Amino acid sequence: MDSTIDTLLLLALPASGKSELRRYLAHLEPDIAKQDFHLGPIVQLDDYPYVHLMRRISEELFFMGEPPIFFPTRVRAFSNPWDWGTLIHLLNEDYAMLGTARPRPESAAQWLFDRLDRAREKVGTAPALQHLAPGVRDRLAVTLEDEVAALWTELAWAGSSWRGGATVVIEFARGGPAGAEMPLHPPLGYAYSLAELSDDIKRRASILYVWVTPEESRRKNAERAMPGREGDASILFHGVPEEVMFREYGVDDFVWLADRSGGGTIAIGGEEAVWSVPVAFFDNRADRTSFLRADPTAWPEDEVAALHAGLRTAFVQLAP
Repeated sequence: MDSTIDTLLLLALPASGKSELRRYLAHLEPDIAKQDFHLGPIVQLDDYPYVHLMRRISEELFFMGEPPIFFPTRVRAFSNPWDWGTLIHLLNEDYAMLGTARPRPESAAQWLFDRLDRAREKVGTAPALQHLAPGVRDRLAVTLEDEVAALWTELAWAGSSWRGGATVVIEFARGGPAGAEMPLHPPLGYAYSLAELSDDIKRRASILYVWVTPEESRRKNAERAMPGREGDASILFHGVPEEVMFREYGVDDFVWLADRSGGGTIAIGGEEAVWSVPVAFFDNRADRTSFLRADPTAWPEDEVAALHAGLRTAFVQLAP
């Protein structure tokens, strides 16, 4: 029986260490990744690039004198909270394309606009970009073309590099307002977003949850944020606006959901079934991952060894 983890959902509050762990796992020698963590060659998917581009769309529309679509300002939360589901359906599409060749679109920006509208329709939200005046949509596409083309290139590489025996790592963060009681109500929290994943993902998935407190999440978010567009577009160095940290990531529901499932697995709803998905926790409440943002040649050996041992303990619980 193959002991390789097929699909790993890497979940946590923002700045918890998810992206740092992805970086560490990608640097492992293949035989070590397989032996200690049950991982094949890693293919990575993430919903943050879509959040960044949705903010860029809103920003550019504002500069053009048009009403923003996804965010009222660059430091506010989603105008329509059901766009949390939009992000999941974009990930579902990316996952379904693994192992296939993506035909290069004539315009990457127009390709993204169409995808955003399709994903919105899947969660019962009206498409927005198709209703822009043609001149506005075309100007917006020209402005964003290079940024979206970079995303298309990354996704095309992921799709073409996937092979049988690979491990797909999917990263996203969910939560709710500070002080909210459980359960969080849709479309907030993990219960909703996990249920929106495709059945193909649910059937193949295991979950590694990186455990930090909301307070630690906010501290690390402020610490890692790099000013300007370079930081905003970076997986490792973007900062979530402070209002969003309190309104959408002030709590999360994952530990609550895991406790209700009895530990070791989590129950995820679906259209036709409830899926029982294996779960492991990596405790990062005392920061064990921030050093990974540095150049790998500067990683302290003792911190690497401690991190590796902690991860191995978690991944043993996820071995198929």
